[in-house]
Amino acid sequence: MENASSKSGFVVILGRPNVGKSTLLNHLVRSKVAIVTPKPQTTRDAIQGVLTRPEGQIVFVDSPGIHEPSLELGRHMMSEVRRATSGCHLVLLLVDCTKPDQAGDRAVIEMVKDLETPAFLVLNKVDLLKEKPQLLLQIEKYRERHSFLEYIPISAMKGDNVEALITRVFLYLPDSPPYYPEDFITDQPERFLAAELIREQIIFQTQKEVPYATAVMIDEWEESEKLLRLLATVYTERDSQKAILIGARGARMKSIGAKARRQLEARFGKQVYIELFVKVQPRWRNRPGFVKSLDFRRIAGG
Repeated sequence: MENASSKSGFVVILGRPNVGKSTLLNHLVRSKVAIVTPKPQTTRDAIQGVLTRPEGQIVFVDSPGIHEPSLELGRHMMSEVRRATSGCHLVLLLVDCTKPDQAGDRAVIEMVKDLETPAFLVLNKVDLLKEKPQLLLQIEKYRERHSFLEYIPISAMKGDNVEALITRVFLYLPDSPPYYPEDFITDQPERFLAAELIREQIIFQTQKEVPYATAVMIDEWEESEKLLRLLATVYTERDSQKAILIGARGARMKSIGAKARRQLEARFGKQVYIELFVKVQPRWRNRPGFVKSLDFRRIAGG
């Protein structure tokens, strides 16, 4: 890793909500470091996923979907986008090629222009594109709006052409030693990742406003060689949302806990015991202090 030809750099993944940024990050680093759901705005924080190879190290930075915020949580998410782009060496602008030429894409391209950072256009979900010749027409339209270094079609879900994307990224990174140790995968504390895996199950098992009005905090964390025991609080904004989360006789919360437990056991490689509580925190998404308390850098002491 310390040879003279080693290349390393920070690469931010940008895009509007639900284009597949977190799916791509997980595939790039071959590990589940970001939760993935079909609902937009699942990602709330900029998180790193690190790929280390003999040729160097790429620090990929996943970012929340770019949108016009109306609440303090949304403003936090957009500040995380700005954090992600600060000091990066390369931008991967991810677009959904099955839904081309949307106003959101145009807004993101303008953001990329303002960054004045070299950028790839990565066209995701090609496996779902019925008319393949449309891809060339899309590339030409995007080319008219901005001069990207590369135009790379991929399927983040299936992994199609992702290896080629990694190869092209390395070509544009500066000569540099790695930023992190070889076995480093993500900058998230384990507590935060555990909270995210619980939130992922909440998103999958609830509908309408409930997934967006929910936050998870780990209150207690006890770990031994074979057992991880954690207590977590699920915050929501209204009593009606709390009732939905708990379900009849606690059935939904039991299901959320059981499925999250399986995810955590797979991630940490040991038996996991989870105890979940639900509390109402009115209008927490618009309270700066509460939103700030969810930032994983506070958990890490950063």
